[in-house]
Amino acid sequence: MITFNYETDFSIDKSDVLQAWISRVIDNHGFEQGEINYIFCDDDYLHKLNVQFLNHDTLTDIISFDNCLGNLINGDIYISVDRVADNATTYNVSFDNELHRVMIHGVLHYCGFKDKTTKEQEQMTIEENAALSILNY
Repeated sequence: MITFNYETDFSIDKSDVLQAWISRVIDNHGFEQGEINYIFCDDDYLHKLNVQFLNHDTLTDIISFDNCLGNLINGDIYISVDRVADNATTYNVSFDNELHRVMIHGVLHYCGFKDKTTKEQEQMTIEENAALSILNY
């Protein structure tokens, strides 16, 4: 089950379409969907988590907590809608495009993709773009 939760004044449009898309991406990578909780929040909320759990005193757009069991994808994905909005402006893309990229980014981490090195970042971007290409939003 994929759920969307809100710690700020924001809500997802077409949640059923996004849930089906996320499930399809998971399936395409040979995994099974378990329980994935998206929590949409603001910069302050996510910053506190970043400091508390990762000891990073910085703003970020996403933090994902991986609770996967074998091929079963489970986890909590926290997304700052403030960062998404700023990044959309920086990258000259729509808010929805950036939001969807960040949403699938967390799931791709659960599927085993990393983004620490330049090569890993390039592969992550390829995977994000492939996932975005099958989204019928």
